[in-house]
Amino acid sequence: MKLHPDPLLPARHVVTAYDPGRIIVGAHVLTRSLWLMPERFDPTWGPDDFAALDVEHLAVLVAQSCDLVLLGTGRRQRFPAAALLRPLIDSGRGFEIMDTAAACRTYNLLVAEGRMALAALIVEREAA
Repeated sequence: MKLHPDPLLPARHVVTAYDPGRIIVGAHVLTRSLWLMPERFDPTWGPDDFAALDVEHLAVLVAQSCDLVLLGTGRRQRFPAAALLRPLIDSGRGFEIMDTAAACRTYNLLVAEGRMALAALIVEREAA
């Protein structure tokens, strides 16, 4: 799925394409999980699949200064156990859980509105 950035917006990190197994952020082709904000991103964050998600991955997100966290859980929407979500719940920050494609689209819309969103995107590896 190719996403088109708005040329009238200032340069920000947005998702320009998503396919299972890869996300393109500007000119960066990423084949592993990452977190993304308008001004910065970490291409080394997170697990290679939803089952490996742990509380430390979510604690890293809470340490970032943002209004809202979007958690993209891979090819399909899955909900982590409440114990894993504890860092996000305790932060008092809003968060949404959705599949990674939906998280990419929602993140781009929020950034276009000037919101300080963080998208944590699980990129699942292709089955061998």
